[in-house]
Amino acid sequence: MDYRPEGCIFNSVSNQRLISSYEGLAEAMEKGIILEAKAILCTSAHELIVELPCAKGIIPREEGAIGVKEGITRDIALISRVNKIVCFKVKELALDDNDELIAKLSRKDAQLQCENDYISKLSSGEIIEARVTHLEQFGSFVDIGCGIPSLIPIDVMSVSRISHPSDRFSTGQLIKAVVKGNDNGRIYLSHKELLGTWEENARQFKAGETVPGIVRSIENYGIFVELTPNLAGLAEPKEGIRPGQSVSVYIKAIIPDKMKIKLVIVDICGESSAPMPLHYFTESDRISLWQYSTENSDKDIRTVFE
Repeated sequence: MDYRPEGCIFNSVSNQRLISSYEGLAEAMEKGIILEAKAILCTSAHELIVELPCAKGIIPREEGAIGVKEGITRDIALISRVNKIVCFKVKELALDDNDELIAKLSRKDAQLQCENDYISKLSSGEIIEARVTHLEQFGSFVDIGCGIPSLIPIDVMSVSRISHPSDRFSTGQLIKAVVKGNDNGRIYLSHKELLGTWEENARQFKAGETVPGIVRSIENYGIFVELTPNLAGLAEPKEGIRPGQSVSVYIKAIIPDKMKIKLVIVDICGESSAPMPLHYFTESDRISLWQYSTENSDKDIRTVFE
């Protein structure tokens, strides 16, 4: 079974077939299949009501997530699922007094299965799928499978420095991440290693071109402009420039040995800019070494996954 962030299997033929009839739900219960549907209500007792075509789905509070019963996971983790897709396993099917089919569901059981069969086995250097769930100043929380959370700190989102995770990600976005470590099921993630080396990014540009960029920081000696998430150049000082602005820049020079790109800001194109599109430079499912710096550079910027 593939364990994916919540929302990834909802529209699959198999999931839609199984959630659409009593027979399908019964089959999923018998075989222990993880399903997905939308949570449409969180009651005052913090039960999640799940929208099923053939039944009323109920996830009791203590079945809503790992750690709720023990008080480790707060009720906000349940409230925040309303109007979103949730995963679950079917625990019981019964008719109520009005002959309505009631499906008792457990999101916690789905998470425990995911944790045991998938997350506990993740190792350093493994590249996984993740969905951005919410953004804080210090980093981005992501769902790495069945709603189980992990964190990508802001300083490892990209080589180009950003002031807030919203400069790089948006809530609900599916991304890739690389495992830096697994401490008894607590997964440590990084992201910048998947966005290419200096040389791979610089290869997309040529001196003499004018290209779009985003102003990231302003120093006394110049203005750092992001060309890609893993590549920034230094522009000459210019009045009226602020961080976050979208600009067009002329590329004066590309110097691989010093890992420098010299720029001139041509024009301000907007007061704020959406996150740059992410381009991943590896199709592999694992990475052992990432060498960002160029061969002849005095700097040695690398990550070794062990």
